[in-house]
Amino acid sequence: MDYHVEENCLTIFLPGEVDHCSAETIRKEADEVIRKKHIRYVIFDFADTKFMDSSGIGVIMGRYRTLRLLGGEVWAVHANERMKKILNMSGVAKIIRLCEEE
Repeated sequence: MDYHVEENCLTIFLPGEVDHCSAETIRKEADEVIRKKHIRYVIFDFADTKFMDSSGIGVIMGRYRTLRLLGGEVWAVHANERMKKILNMSGVAKIIRLCEEE
């Protein structure tokens, strides 16, 4: 997983394809960083992402639930039209922030 931590914010740079294999790695590593670094904000960067299945939605929802309990937020940035459609159809766009610009 490619990520960057700044203070209490974790930015996760998602790969080109977020499927079952990559989602499991992202989930495990993100949870560890969130716990160890006392993260309150997670930003999923979709700049390179062309495909995401339900496993990817699960990763986002799981981090949302975790951070909500901690008083934090989850954001999505750089989502192309296809990713925005997936986030909207799955209902994720109703609970996380979709940002057009950084």
